[in-house]
Amino acid sequence: MVRVCVLFAAGTNCDRETVCAFKQAGAAAEKVHINQLKTRERFLSDYQILVIPGGFSYGDYISSGKILANELTHNLKQDLVRFHANGKLVLGICNGFQVLIKAGLLPAFDWLFETQTVTLDTNDSGRFEDRWVHLRTNPSCIFTRGLDEICELPVAHAEGKFIPKDQKILNRLKEHNQIVFRYVTGDGEPADYPDNPNGSVDRIAGICDPSGRILGMMPHPERFVRTQQHPRWHRERLTKPAGIVIFENAVNYIKENL
Repeated sequence: MVRVCVLFAAGTNCDRETVCAFKQAGAAAEKVHINQLKTRERFLSDYQILVIPGGFSYGDYISSGKILANELTHNLKQDLVRFHANGKLVLGICNGFQVLIKAGLLPAFDWLFETQTVTLDTNDSGRFEDRWVHLRTNPSCIFTRGLDEICELPVAHAEGKFIPKDQKILNRLKEHNQIVFRYVTGDGEPADYPDNPNGSVDRIAGICDPSGRILGMMPHPERFVRTQQHPRWHRERLTKPAGIVIFENAVNYIKENL
């Protein structure tokens, strides 16, 4: 059975939904507090997938995800390096995406825990954005294989504007095929607000590392794993929910490769 560690800390609020989503995908998922890994009550090596879910870890003091990122960097750095070297998967959702970026686990051009080169800043609207969005997907990542080219997922964040340090960093993301999700309109065209809910540079909603095994994304896949969760499920013919495809891809990859 594929074992999933859904990491949580003070302020995390999407951990239970993420556990349920992975269980629906056929995995054995459990919530694990950051302190349980720090004190060795739990061991990261016992799991094949690590998920950092959405929420407001540590109240987003300093900046979103920064404190939990520091926890990973100072207490679990070697555990995470070994975890990745062993071919395992990491997923960061919303606040988890912010954590991965601020810990240097993404974009990870050359190594893990590299100097931060991108960030997620305050939405251009200056407010919390809670809406469904359309995404253009890139199958370069383990998590997105077989996903519809244009899919829908909900977002819920106040700091989701993706900003690279400079044009050189953006070019590297493109050259290495690491841009996994972009905000688009329902017709698949480049999106402005509100279809791009935060003003992200190049409309970026999610990126992966060069291996395709670490994914960070602002939209919430755990909130669309059943057709009935879609606001128009009763009057539209919907394809398989994008969220459950993402979780099943992760579980199936581990079954086939580890």
